Amino acid sequence: MALTDDLLADMHAAMRAGNVRRRETLRMLRAAIRNEEVAQGHSLDEAALIEVLQREAKKRQEPLEMYRRAGRQDLVQEMETELAIIAEYLPEPMSAEEVEAVVREAIAETGAEDPRQLGQVMKLVMPRVRGRADGRQVSELARRLLSQSS
Repeated sequence: MALTDDLLADMHAAMRAGNVRRRETLRMLRAAIRNEEVAQGHSLDEAALIEVLQREAKKRQEPLEMYRRAGRQDLVQEMETELAIIAEYLPEPMSAEEVEAVVREAIAETGAEDPRQLGQVMKLVMPRVRGRADGRQVSELARRLLSQSS
């Protein structure tokens, strides 16, 4: 079953169960997917769907920190609930060790020896970790590993 079908089925189940927060979060996700499909002019493949979900999760991360600093526990709880619902549909994130192994493998494949060759390494790494690791963290790790080897 495709991700969009899962979202629809889960939204209907949330409606029947009277779970308003889950229903509304799933509706927002479906709307974001629909908007992206309209913008692209075609149906999205699985990788593009994951990107939309990650973007929606990121949209909730930033306000979450602001709400915590402001002491708005009610809004913190709301954002955490939405993030938990979105996380159910995202692939399992890679561990730090798995990411490091992928980066080391890419460094070995490219023969990169200093940070100026970061682009070559990232070109190999990102397709392998897409959707499962944060690009900024991967870049920092690759830069650190390259500067250690030089």
